[in-house]
Amino acid sequence: MSTPAIPHIGRLRAGPRNAISDVAGVTVGHCTLDQGPIQTGVTVIRPHMADPFLVKSRAASTVLNGFGKSIGLMQIAELGLLETPIALTNTFAVGAIAQAQIASACRSNPQIGRDTHTVNPLVLECNDGWLNDIQAMAVGAEHYDAALAAASAEFAQGSVGAGRGMSMFGVKGGIGSASREVVIAGQCYTLGALVLTNYGRAPSLVVDGRRVGAELHRRLATPALPESGSIIIVLATDAPLDDRQLRRVSLRAGAGLARTGSVFGHGSGDIVLAFSTAYPVPHDPDRPMPACVMLHDRRIDPLFQAAADATEQAIVHALLRAQAVKGFRAQERAGFTDILADWQLVPQER
Repeated sequence: MSTPAIPHIGRLRAGPRNAISDVAGVTVGHCTLDQGPIQTGVTVIRPHMADPFLVKSRAASTVLNGFGKSIGLMQIAELGLLETPIALTNTFAVGAIAQAQIASACRSNPQIGRDTHTVNPLVLECNDGWLNDIQAMAVGAEHYDAALAAASAEFAQGSVGAGRGMSMFGVKGGIGSASREVVIAGQCYTLGALVLTNYGRAPSLVVDGRRVGAELHRRLATPALPESGSIIIVLATDAPLDDRQLRRVSLRAGAGLARTGSVFGHGSGDIVLAFSTAYPVPHDPDRPMPACVMLHDRRIDPLFQAAADATEQAIVHALLRAQAVKGFRAQERAGFTDILADWQLVPQER
């Protein structure tokens, strides 16, 4: 049976790549570790091509459920600024990747921590311990550097980078991305999403509005465990928003997540980070701040819609593009379409 076409979520138009990199300047790189019981990696999102410490980006986050071990969110909540690329990895690699980010920033800016303030690393994680021997702590600085060097507007999705060992709804999870375009007061803006999916109970799965979870659960023939894992959602936009408005946009990603069947379960760490490329903030206080007219709050609803739709679309991309992986203790996850390629024909539950 042939794999069905990937559905388009919502009515908003996608950008040319239907990926977060449709926001000009945003790039993504992966480093994937595929070595028997080691099934893990790093994914890096660059907000622009300049030095992120010297040219900071407005940012904000929403914690939908705080079962997570991230680094850097506290300063983002206080200052509303990115100072490094955004790194995604497994739970036990957070410290190593934070150190790698600090070292990378110091190589580019030797004054950090000596003649100017320290740098705020930003690392977000999910637990890939089912497929990856997480205690091996195989991820190191060289893998962050490789992912950063690989950052490009064209990048793979599915079982790659930080998504290599992730699971969702009882099948393989991973990296997914999407974008949506909106027109506000005659101006076109783009919002892109990238997700690291490692969450969900098989019976709860909804794909493009179709409640397919019961049939997926029946074919998997495995116990329906409590919702656990995590999802990291990163939103980027070229709309001129301040950090307060970005926090509001980030919250709406939860609507897209909920449409897929998540209730932000007790054991799931569900975190959203949003940033804007429209308002670069110089590190040097003697440099002028950019002139930028912020979007009025009463015009922000199309971006709320874009955040929900792009998030749901990115999750669908991760689900449909992730390929089967066998790893730690010979445990494996099948790809969704290996189990339910005919998901669009599944009779709807009542």
